[in-house]
Amino acid sequence: MGEREIAAFLTNLAVVKEVSSSTQNQALNALVFLYKKVLKTPLDDLAFSYSRIGRRIPVVFSREEAHRVISFLLGEPRLMGSILYGSGLRLNECLQLRVKDIDFNLSEIIVRAGKGDNDRRTILPDLLIPNLRRQIEKTRLHLEENMQIKGFAGASMPEALKRKYPNAAKELAWQYIFPSRKPVIDDRSGELIQHHRHESYLQKAVRSGIRSPPICLRMVMTSAPFRSC
Repeated sequence: MGEREIAAFLTNLAVVKEVSSSTQNQALNALVFLYKKVLKTPLDDLAFSYSRIGRRIPVVFSREEAHRVISFLLGEPRLMGSILYGSGLRLNECLQLRVKDIDFNLSEIIVRAGKGDNDRRTILPDLLIPNLRRQIEKTRLHLEENMQIKGFAGASMPEALKRKYPNAAKELAWQYIFPSRKPVIDDRSGELIQHHRHESYLQKAVRSGIRSPPICLRMVMTSAPFRSC
């Protein structure tokens, strides 16, 4: 089978079986990988009908519901949820915050490489400052513990910054505010590095912490809590 048969198969998925665009893309990627990497016959031209991407109305919490969700959280998840709601950060933007991105003097948070790969400044609510200071102190103690580990290379860094500032990864300013529980081996360099919390950390806390039926019903309608806040 060649391009014609594969195009017919992908069109059948979209037109006859009416699968979602993600399902069709998964089939396409699998076939491209098979032909390119296994059969050594790359697919050059595929003309097929794409699955229609439908529009969905986003689920938006009211102010009371958002406060109620956050009230069910404890510890780091509660601080994360408060930052998302109070400062308007997306989930990954919050997880990637480093100590140097918090400006207590100006009550600002600097978001690096946000949506569209743009930096921006946003407000830091005064109510969050005491908890953020405690979290940074926790991060400092976590760094001191990691520094005792043989071969510890510091926080994960973009390659360009790592070359320009080779010692920055071990400085407090470059540490993640929400570091993962323990360092891991970097697949690229083989070094022992500290990464930030995984996005599922907050999502699981939200799912397990909420017990109010009205909020639970609305949460079911969203694929990932706080992902698009």
